[in-house]
Amino acid sequence: MKDLKNTGSLAGAIEFHLAHSVGKTPDAASITDWRLALSRAVRDKLVTPWFDATHRTYAKDRKRVYYLSMEFLLGRILEDAVNNLGLEEEAKEALAAYGVNFAEVVNDEPDAALGNGGLGRLAACFLDSLSCLGIPAYGYGIRYAHGLFHQSFEDGRQVEMAEDWLRHQHNWEFERSECTYDIGFGGQVTETGSRAQWTPSDVVMAQAYDTPVPGWQASWTNTLRLWSAKPKKIFDLDPFNRGDYMQAAAPEVLAETISRVLYPDDSTEIGKELRLKQEFFFTSASLQDLMRRFLAHNGDLRALPSKVAIQMNDTHPAIAGPELIRQLTDIHGLSFEDAFDIAQGTLNYTNHTLLPEALEAWDVGLMTKVLPRHMQLIERIDDRLSRDVKKSETGVAPRIVDNGSVNMGTLAFTCARRVNGVSALHTDLMKQTVFSDLHAVYPDRILNQTNGVTPRRWVHGCNPGLRTLLNETIGTGWVNDLEQLEQLTPLADDAAFRIRFMAVKQENKQRLVDWVAETMGVQISPDAMFDIQIKRIHEYKRQLMNALETAALANAIRRAPDEDWTPRVKFFGGKAAPAYLDAKNIIWLINDIAKSVNEDPVIGDRLKVIYPPNYNVSMAEILIPAADLSEQISTAGKEASGTGNMKFALNGAVTIGTLDGANVEIRDHVGEDNIYIFGMTADQVQAARDGYVTQAHIDRSPVLKEVIEQIQTGFYSPGEPNRHRPVLEKLLRDDYFMVAADFDAYWDAQRQVDQGFADRDAWARMAVLNTARSGWFSSDRTIKGYARDVWGVESLLGDTT
Repeated sequence: MKDLKNTGSLAGAIEFHLAHSVGKTPDAASITDWRLALSRAVRDKLVTPWFDATHRTYAKDRKRVYYLSMEFLLGRILEDAVNNLGLEEEAKEALAAYGVNFAEVVNDEPDAALGNGGLGRLAACFLDSLSCLGIPAYGYGIRYAHGLFHQSFEDGRQVEMAEDWLRHQHNWEFERSECTYDIGFGGQVTETGSRAQWTPSDVVMAQAYDTPVPGWQASWTNTLRLWSAKPKKIFDLDPFNRGDYMQAAAPEVLAETISRVLYPDDSTEIGKELRLKQEFFFTSASLQDLMRRFLAHNGDLRALPSKVAIQMNDTHPAIAGPELIRQLTDIHGLSFEDAFDIAQGTLNYTNHTLLPEALEAWDVGLMTKVLPRHMQLIERIDDRLSRDVKKSETGVAPRIVDNGSVNMGTLAFTCARRVNGVSALHTDLMKQTVFSDLHAVYPDRILNQTNGVTPRRWVHGCNPGLRTLLNETIGTGWVNDLEQLEQLTPLADDAAFRIRFMAVKQENKQRLVDWVAETMGVQISPDAMFDIQIKRIHEYKRQLMNALETAALANAIRRAPDEDWTPRVKFFGGKAAPAYLDAKNIIWLINDIAKSVNEDPVIGDRLKVIYPPNYNVSMAEILIPAADLSEQISTAGKEASGTGNMKFALNGAVTIGTLDGANVEIRDHVGEDNIYIFGMTADQVQAARDGYVTQAHIDRSPVLKEVIEQIQTGFYSPGEPNRHRPVLEKLLRDDYFMVAADFDAYWDAQRQVDQGFADRDAWARMAVLNTARSGWFSSDRTIKGYARDVWGVESLLGDTT
């Protein structure tokens, strides 16, 4: 083995861990072995700042933030940590000494698939910013043994397979076998006077696994604590000795089911029960953990709101209200009223949707079966809400328990001190729609915190060419102060800078071209416009409208192949929930359109459609820097914010979109001349619902009508004309998301995009201005807003007093 005198170097640490942690010599080591060794070497460098941050928080006795989320979509950790620590060149050199390629090593790491989309990616961005800003914080979630499913396509249809991110040792976490909490389900509640005693019939343990989350240059490091379910009784020897091996292992299997899969199919009653158990499991464990930490240094429970700020990320942890009240009353002996006031002073709730069905509602019978004590407390909270409603004299009647269901959005709102939306439009619409009654009762509770994204991963990490250009042009301060990008604005009129900027874009496009060729065997041109829509497949996000426009464009090209078409490659990416059949049918149609277009010799390279399977963070890191056009085309009033739109704009893509979510604020920042806005506004969508007839809109649009007729007659499914009938039947019967109504406006906007892209110099100017004016969309800015307006916490960076 190579003898390195500087054993404190990264190279020396890699050598050490290759031998002592992995158990390999360099000549026998695989790429995975090198990755594990490098990961351990880098993790070692996080431990000291991690300990220092914890000690400083205790020494200052400062308030902590606890961020509760069902999802943390981290992506690959190694390259992000290497970049944060400034070790990229050193790591490359250390590995190169053994003939090992750094890129192969980091690409060997599986994505930690602990999230579905924007919700989980936002949580990851927030953890990054909390650490970069030096705000003491914990992220709390579930350590899913199998995260979101692995997606593949068979004959164009989505097929779900178990995801296996833990197939190798996860070197970034520290197992805390001593940190466990009992989590109960079912059972009975007995009451003696004002005291209640819950005796669960089933109990599992939540065991902690900690991952350090470093800020920029590891100046502060926080913790992501994920919970894994373990059985109280690991193994039942009696049935084993009788030969009943399955029964012997039953306690372990039943417990571990809780943390096995992200978002189990909840179309069945047993699936719903598992989902509710998951939500309570991680919420209860997290609250028990933070209460233990609080009580170790504070004797007065009434001081909890001054030391603890809990953020419920969506309705998944909404059971936190009843659970915290249960702990304060049943365990610590407080009255319900005092416990409620303490809980409400501690809890805050982020709403992410205006879709009523996405706010979660649990059947009262199921809640009573799984969490009988909590159902009692929910009813008391509902009574308290009713008293507040009467005092308000508003005439509204919001209820938590209504028509046999527990409305978790209403529960979260009632138990929270602050409730925030995630874009200016979304927050206004919350007040007008889903929470209008509650807003009337509590008019000061709702506020806005527009989402943001971390520039460390979404520019510095994923776009090294742009990183270098920015560093050379405006210095390196933008990484921690993204609004410094505004310095680029005058350079949009500098021809030489535009050339350099677009050269970076072309390099990123070539990287994507090579990746598509390698992974999908499809050849595309880097000179075409790269038009990209990557997000969870959902009807309101309107991938269907994009697919129909793609088919219409193909028709136009076939009719006039000799016209001067702007070459375009359409990229789709995203997964549909396993039980969401309408979304899965849209995927099938997209893939059939792609097959038809890509095999048509008349269309040729004028139009290609690419849908790579299993979209994840790592794929996004390749797609986003290469994008020319960002598709943000949701039905106005339905997208809460979006963060993909921000990532695209930061990386110099121009947006085509509706006035929905954060698109409104992107337009305001980049300027109306540097974005393509089309379609109805949220108010117009609402007004159009009365008397809406899908067929009438189709009949008025010859372009759309032709595509609909092609799908109906099996043009995209030869030999199987009825294959896509479910998509058309749903569209014609219930076009709730206004695909037909907005189609012509979308078609016209896309033709304007064609013309805009053909003027490469003008397009380059738009691209530069999108990057220059998107600095406001940093998650650092968002977290500063939460810290000031929601949590009441301060940074400990630089605090030496």
